[in-house]
Amino acid sequence: MTNSIPESEFVTDTVGLVLRIERRRLGPAAKSIFDLAESEKAIIYVPGLVLAEILYLSERQRISISFGEALEYLRQHLNYKEYPMSFAVIRSAAEITDIRELHARLIAATARLLDLDLITNDQTIQASAFVRTVW
Repeated sequence: MTNSIPESEFVTDTVGLVLRIERRRLGPAAKSIFDLAESEKAIIYVPGLVLAEILYLSERQRISISFGEALEYLRQHLNYKEYPMSFAVIRSAAEITDIRELHARLIAATARLLDLDLITNDQTIQASAFVRTVW
C-alpha cells in the first residue's frame, strides 16, 4: 500500500462497476478512472444503491458476477468507498427533474451531492443538466 494522495474522486453507477469487475469493455475515460483507483491514484465512491442493484441482478442471473464476488473485489481495492443512502442524497435526488427512473436518479444524486463526476454510460443521465458524467 502506498501513501500517495489520490488525484481525483468519482462516483460510479451499477453498469460501470459491473463491467469493470467482469472485465468487459468500458469507455476509455471510465477504464482510465478504474485503473487509477486500482493503483490508488483516484477514489471511486460506490452508492449503496449500486450494491443493492448488484445483489438484485446477481440473484436474477442478469450479470455473471455474484454479490459476494463484487464485495470481494471492493475489499481488494481500498480506493473504492461505499457511500450510503441518506436524507441528503434523497434531497439531492428531489432536485433532479430530468431523470425519471428512481434508481438512476438516486445514483446521480450521490454524484451531485458530492460534486463529483459520475461514471456512467446511461444516456439519460449523460443528458442531465444536474450531473457531470464520464464514460
